[in-house]
Amino acid sequence: MRKIVMISLALTGAMALSGCEGAMTEVKRAKTGVNVIDESNLNELMLGAADPNEAVSYFSRSVAQDPTRVDLKRGLAKSLIRAGHADAAVKAWAAVMEHEDATSDDRVDYADALIRVGDWKGAEKQLNSVPPTHETYKRYRLEAMIADSNQEWKKADSFYETAAGLTTKPSSVLNNWGYSKLTRGEYKEAEVLFGRAITYDPSLFTAKNNMVLARGAQGKYDLPVVEMTQIERAQLLYTLGLSAVKSGDTVIGKGLIKEAIETHPQHFEAAVRSLRALEDNVTN
Repeated sequence: MRKIVMISLALTGAMALSGCEGAMTEVKRAKTGVNVIDESNLNELMLGAADPNEAVSYFSRSVAQDPTRVDLKRGLAKSLIRAGHADAAVKAWAAVMEHEDATSDDRVDYADALIRVGDWKGAEKQLNSVPPTHETYKRYRLEAMIADSNQEWKKADSFYETAAGLTTKPSSVLNNWGYSKLTRGEYKEAEVLFGRAITYDPSLFTAKNNMVLARGAQGKYDLPVVEMTQIERAQLLYTLGLSAVKSGDTVIGKGLIKEAIETHPQHFEAAVRSLRALEDNVTN
C-alpha cells in the first residue's frame, strides 16, 4: 500500500513538474515576444529622439551586436542624416543596400544622402535603379532636384509637379520649384509658386524671402500681402532693399533699408552696415 501511495505521489509530482515546465516555457515565450515588441518600439522612439546623436550611438551599438539586421543598419543611416553626418550616412546607406532585404525606399534614401554630399551623378544612378512603379513624394522630389542640376528644365517641372501632387504638405517642394524658376529668370512664375508654398505653410520664411526676391527682380518694390511678424517684415524689407540696389535702383533701395532698420524691434546690425556702406559710397 505504501509503495502504491509513493508511486502515486511520484506520478502526481511528475505531472505537476511537467505542468510547471510547460508554464515556464509559455512564460519564456511570452517574455520573448514582449522584448521584441519593446525593442521595435524603442527603435522607433530612437529614430525620433530629440538628440539625434543619441540615436546614432544607440544604433551603432545595436549594429555592432547584430550586424545581420537590416532594420538596425537602416536606423543608423537615418540617424546619421538627422545628426548632420552626411558622409557617414552615405557609408551606412551603402551597407544597407548590400543587404538582401534592402528596399526601393532605402535606395531613394541612399540617393538623398549622396545629394547631401554633392554626389549628384551617384544619386542619379541610384534613382535610375528604382523601378518606375515606385512612385513616392521623396523619389520625385529628388528626381526634380537632379533634373535641375542638369538644367533639364522640362523634366524638372514635371517631377516637381508630380511630387507636389503626392503630398498633403507641398510647401517645401513648391518653394524648391519656385527657386528653380527664379534661377532660370522666370520671375513671375517663381512668385506664383512661392505664394502657393506660403498658402500651405504661412510660417515658411524662406518662401517669403524668395518671393520678395522674385518681386524685386520684376521691379516690384512693395511687400507681398502675406502673414508676417515684425521681425520678418524688417528682414523682407531689407531683402527688397538689397534687390533694388542690385537692380540699380539705389535711392529706392536705401529707402527700403532705412525702413527695415526702423521696423525691426531690435538693432538690425546687417541693415545698418549695408546702409552705411551705401552712404559712404555716395560720399566718396
